[in-house]
Amino acid sequence: MRDMGIIHRIVMARRSNIQPLFQPMQAVRCLILMLPLLAFMSLPSPADASGLLEIAELLTHPEQYDRQEVVVTGQVTNVQLATNRQGQPAYGFLLKDQAGTLKVISLGQIEVREGDQVIVEGVFSRLRQAGRTMIYNEIKALSIKPMNRLNPDLVG
Repeated sequence: MRDMGIIHRIVMARRSNIQPLFQPMQAVRCLILMLPLLAFMSLPSPADASGLLEIAELLTHPEQYDRQEVVVTGQVTNVQLATNRQGQPAYGFLLKDQAGTLKVISLGQIEVREGDQVIVEGVFSRLRQAGRTMIYNEIKALSIKPMNRLNPDLVG
């Protein structure tokens, strides 16, 4: 019933040459112009306001973060030393938090110890093939910072 009142006012306004409060076609054009902005705003951001993602977010929506740079935090477990195909030193470990576990790999000398709380910045892969092995939910680290060894003057 209320909608009929609005329609009635628009019709009466047109009949009396008074401009209605809004032009229906202008409203449609405005909506069409705003759709891309609304779609962009509804996309999940790669990280929340602090720049940190929850491991659960990566595990729940791996396709959204595939081959994207991410920042996560967690506890180092199961550290393993390795070398890559070129013979360079490398290492890997599992990064755990209360919600799940990711594999982290990095080139260079080992920078972490078992049990360290770390911040990992790197490129997330939801799936990668290494020979005959399929590896899921892995971060190739660009930076690994142990939180328990950060400079206290720089923290909080």
